[in-house]
Amino acid sequence: MTALIYCPFPDEEGAREAGRVLLDEELIGCINIGPAIQSLFSWAGERGEEKEIPALIKTDAILLDRAIARLEDLHPYDSPAILGWPCVGGSATTDWLRQLGSGPDE
Repeated sequence: MTALIYCPFPDEEGAREAGRVLLDEELIGCINIGPAIQSLFSWAGERGEEKEIPALIKTDAILLDRAIARLEDLHPYDSPAILGWPCVGGSATTDWLRQLGSGPDE
């Protein structure tokens, strides 16, 4: 089963760096890095407003928890917003990402 992870970054380079590491470690199959979005939020009792770079990350559901934990280590924020969920539908992408969760002999 395929899984997705959504995570905003403070800048594009941070998203690229995290994506490269996750790809190198074979925890994800793809990261889509979007253009800047405007984030309005309430955090630690205060309101904030920042530009952030959204990232949508594709992986296999078997790797979801590991990918999220590693992303949390790589992320420049102290408490990054990372949301992950399994996908119940998809196309050929699901077959491609399923290969991430199995070694060459499986």
